[in-house]
Amino acid sequence: MKLRLIFALIALFSVSSFAQNQNALTAAEKKAGWKLLFDGKSLTGWRGFHSDKAPTGWVVEDGCISRVPVTSDSPAEFKGDLITVGEYSSFELTLEWKISKAGNSGVKYLVSETLPPTGKSAVSFEMQILDDDNHPDAKAGMNGNRKAGALYDLIPPNSRKKLKPVGEFNQAKLVVKGNHIEHWLNGEKIVEFERGSEALKSLIAKSKFKTIPEFGTFAKGHILLQEHADKVWFRNIKIREIK
Repeated sequence: MKLRLIFALIALFSVSSFAQNQNALTAAEKKAGWKLLFDGKSLTGWRGFHSDKAPTGWVVEDGCISRVPVTSDSPAEFKGDLITVGEYSSFELTLEWKISKAGNSGVKYLVSETLPPTGKSAVSFEMQILDDDNHPDAKAGMNGNRKAGALYDLIPPNSRKKLKPVGEFNQAKLVVKGNHIEHWLNGEKIVEFERGSEALKSLIAKSKFKTIPEFGTFAKGHILLQEHADKVWFRNIKIREIK
């Protein structure tokens, strides 16, 4: 009986300690220049695309920014992407994400509100978030360039990709150093490219973005969490600007 009580207390302490470490910076991270983009309690620092407030449907639950699923009965204001108030050029961004079964979302970056000039959804570079096993987008596009971790519709993740099962959190990292950009997933670099390169321009010309003249040209912009009608969770969102 006493052993069971001790084990229960240890488990409770471990869960409490883990929760306290979420959405927080260590002393080393602070010294290195990292900043939190999400405090674990509110949507402070975030707003809607072309809006001064967050769209209805984005909530904070269990220490995560979460998107409530969109249904046919959802009001119009329920839809819309969530963007940072701040804009960034060269940076490292880390976060953890979890997707629902057959879910779809994404993290976009270098997002400009001049492209497109209206609407609630932005067009920009995107690190795809997807349930590769159950969402049809995993089989769309070319060579897997719409699977989780991909530069959406442009560059597929390489063979080093390791994706966690639905219901588990994945660790993602974006590195933007001038024109050099990297996607990392669960500790592995899975995408790497040069913004503005002839190789990238060739890929854009074959993609769904080929009719958008300014696509991929912005050197500074917002970080965006995509609303794609499905349930998704984000936590531990941290950024370090590169001087």
